[in-house]
Parts: sequence; C-alpha cells; structure tokens
Amino acid sequence: LPCVTVRVFSLNCWGIHYLTKHCHERFTMIGEMLCKEEHDIVLLQEVWSEKDYLSLKKKLACSHPHSHYFKSGVIGSGLAIFSKHRIHDTFIYRYSLNGYPYMTHHGDWFGGKAVGMAILNIGSLIANVYVTHLHAEYCREKDSYLPHRVVQAWELQQFVRNTSVGADVVILGGDLNMHPQDLGSRLLRSYTGLRDSYLETAQFDGCENGMTLIADNLFINKKDLVPFEKGIRIDYVLFKGSSKTNVYCDSMSTTKGSVPGHPFPYSDHEALTVELRMESHTPPEKVAELVNTVTEARTEVKVGLHCAERMRYTATRTGVMGLALLFLELAIAAVPWLALGAEQPFPRTSFYLLAALCFAILVTTSLLYIFYTMELKSLQEAEDEMRLALGSLQERLRGFPLAQAHNCSPEAQEPIAFEPEE
Repeated sequence: LPCVTVRVFSLNCWGIHYLTKHCHERFTMIGEMLCKEEHDIVLLQEVWSEKDYLSLKKKLACSHPHSHYFKSGVIGSGLAIFSKHRIHDTFIYRYSLNGYPYMTHHGDWFGGKAVGMAILNIGSLIANVYVTHLHAEYCREKDSYLPHRVVQAWELQQFVRNTSVGADVVILGGDLNMHPQDLGSRLLRSYTGLRDSYLETAQFDGCENGMTLIADNLFINKKDLVPFEKGIRIDYVLFKGSSKTNVYCDSMSTTKGSVPGHPFPYSDHEALTVELRMESHTPPEKVAELVNTVTEARTEVKVGLHCAERMRYTATRTGVMGLALLFLELAIAAVPWLALGAEQPFPRTSFYLLAALCFAILVTTSLLYIFYTMELKSLQEAEDEMRLALGSLQERLRGFPLAQAHNCSPEAQEPIAFEPEE
C-alpha cells in the first residue's frame, strides 16, 4: 500500500452574527487562509449562518471543490466540511440531550449539536471523516451539563464505531468542550480506539500544551478560563487506522492567538492543522482500561438520572400545588352560585391574578415535566446501552487467555471491581 499524506484543518469559527466580534471580517480571513493553505480536509464548527457557508463554498470552489453543510436544530448544527477529495456520502446524527431550553443565556439547546459524517475516497482508501461540536462546560466546579456531555460522548463513540466498520481510515475533528482527561474524552478515545493528534505527533508547533482556548487571544475573557490561567485544550483532531491501514501523525500546529497582518484572530478558539501519514497496522485492544472507563461513564449517567428524577418530582409537586390552588379558587368562585345572594369573598382583581398565576404554574410545570421525562428517557437509554456494553466487555475480558494477561502493563493488571449483571 503506497504512503498517503493528508492535511486536516479544524476550527471553531465562533460565527454568531451580531453577538460575536468582527464576524464577517473573520470569515473573510478564514476563507483567504484556507485558499492559501489548501488543506486536504477542512472541518469547521459554529458556522451558524448558511450564508457564511455559501460564501466560503464560493471562495474555496477551486481549492476545495467538495463540501457539505450539516443542517440541524433551530439555528443549525454549525458544522461544515470542505474537501479536496470527493465526498461520496454524508449523514448527520443529532445528540439526544443538549442542555435546557430555559437556559437561554447559554443557547446550546437552540443549536442542533450533532456529529456530521462524510465518506471520502483518499486514493484507494475509504476515509470516514467526522466533525462535531459538544455542549459547552461554562462552570467547571458546578457543571450541571456534565451528564449531557457524557451522553453526547457516548452517542458519539457509538456513532463512530457503528458507521466506520468498513473504513480504512477514521478522522474526527471538532470542539469537544472536554479536557483531555475528562470522562467523556477518555470514554470516546478508549471505546473507539481514536488517537489524539497532539499526543501522537512527531512534531508540534503551537500553543503551550496544545491549548486551543488561550488567555492571549483578544476575544477571550480571562475570567472564563478560571482556574486555568493560561488556557485549556478542548479542540481535537482524532484519528485511527484499520486492520490494513495504520495512521501516523507526522506534524501538528495551532494558531497562537494572533494572525500576522491582521488586527484580530480568526476566532476565540485556535485553529488546528494536522498532517497524517497512512500505512498498515493492527491496533491492540485495551479492554481492561475500557471496562473501567465505561463503568465510570455509567456512574456519571446514573447521577444525571437521579438529578433528572428529582427535578421531575419537583415539577410534579409544584404542578399539583398549582392545581390544588386552582381548584380552591374554583370552589371560592362557586360560593355565590351555591349560596344565593352571597358576595364574592375576594376582590375580583386579586382573584383573577391568582387564577392567572395558578394557570402559569400549571403550564410551566407541565412543560418542565415533559422535558425532564424526555431527559430521563435519553439518560435511561444511554445507561441501558452502557450496561449491555459493559457486560460484553467483561465477557471479552474473562475470555482472554492467561498467557495474554502476562503481556499487559501493570496498570492493566490491576483488579477491576466488576458490577453484577442486571
């Protein structure tokens, strides 16, 4: 198999018109840079306006003749792919959980966070290329979205595994909104076998520790990075080969918070450029480590389940109280009808205001009950899938021959607390 080299580019474009700074100018800069650099594959996130995508498509028509914009949600998925190589097929999967509709100041729920897949032919190789954007963290100490992000990571790894069976090469890029050692990140890499370009690269040129959200970026509020003063690494290009193809990362680079010749950066995130070289390899499985990771993920999802159940119970209880108040009002309203000549005991204005309040409580709690029920079902589905997967992994681990266990690293030989099958 001849050696094939591919350059992959990934960037969260921060493309919210009227809310982000210099949006139009930055997309112009991005288009000019992509024309000049001529990457093989370009993976973009937060291209929220289809007009921006069409503008880039027109500008990149010569350098990247093949492209696709993934549509999803109220304002779109924000995901786009441009390629030198022909795109044979595309598919989008929208995550079942993506924040809360009433957290309007965060806005994630309104964006159809998803994973987009494109199947390319790179020479004689079939490449499955994925671009994704997961829910933001906002507050690391009190991360109420952690169960949602773990479920998104779980669905992402399932989607990648189940759609890449026939692929020679798998490439995933995007803003995962997770630190390298976060649970969702470990779950994704452990289960799929995807490797991190930053950890695998032979040559690196970029921000310290591969950070992609840095304090030196003009668009970054340093308070948002606390407790990480210099920055964090949440954008990735992950890759893996197959039974007949191995992939090596020869080099990786990131932008460094400024663009020479321009007054501001491309985005609030740093851009990643990765050069991959493809040959032949069979990756080993680390089942013991994977069992631990899935167990931890399942535990986190159970925490989210209990929280959702508690919130649904609170909504139900509040709704019942509102209903009781409404019935009480109806009883009071019936007094003049039952006792002829009796006057209404409450002032009419107060009576109507209280009735409106009761009705508002009923409507709000009903909507919240429906939402939390949907959240519960998604979390329960993910927990059930993890339970089945864990049982399968445990069977595989028990079935390993004893001789193979002696070749494992000391970490892999540590005893694992198996959970009894349900």
